[in-house]
Amino acid sequence: MVKILMVEDDLEIAELLSRFLARYNMDVNSIPTPSNALNALKIDHYDLIILDLSLPEIDGLQLCKMIRKSYDMPIIISTARGDLSDKVMGLELGADDYLPKPYEPRELVARIQTVLRRYKIVESAQKDSDFHIDEQRMQITQKGEILKLTLAEYEILRLFMQKSDMVISRDFIANNVDAIGWESSDRSIDVIISRIRQKIGNDKIKTIRGVGYKFIG
Repeated sequence: MVKILMVEDDLEIAELLSRFLARYNMDVNSIPTPSNALNALKIDHYDLIILDLSLPEIDGLQLCKMIRKSYDMPIIISTARGDLSDKVMGLELGADDYLPKPYEPRELVARIQTVLRRYKIVESAQKDSDFHIDEQRMQITQKGEILKLTLAEYEILRLFMQKSDMVISRDFIANNVDAIGWESSDRSIDVIISRIRQKIGNDKIKTIRGVGYKFIG
């Protein structure tokens, strides 16, 4: 059973979504105010938060920031506010996804499943490893020390950790790391990986000739 905290002041929408999510083994505690939501987080554990932005007391973006400072769980923003600035701010403050209303409830289910799957992959990759990912701060530590990584280095190393002990090709890296395009044009994937090796140790990333790379975490 997935336990979800929904912060939504529209009681009709909250009831509709709660019933629908129950079909997919998701137990929803719907709360209309930020103050009560924060109290609920102190009392119980939740696997995921669905957060509206237009709330009484304080704005949902501020609430997102407050939650992220104290809790490490997925946050999906579900709101009628579709402005790009709200979306960017929400993601920058630590939300994992942003779903503008109106939408089909089945899409919300898919978003929840995707976000939870991503969290589980990261948790599994970090188990019994010297490397740990802080998704919210976009940091990776090695034996407790924070690695100084560029965005492209962070995303590639994160991908390696998710695919630990699997051989991944350069094409796979290029198709799954958005930040590569932000590096200057003369810096190839090989150069970025070379920089990562200098920071974590050459023995942690093996070159598989003619195929790609393998991370040994």
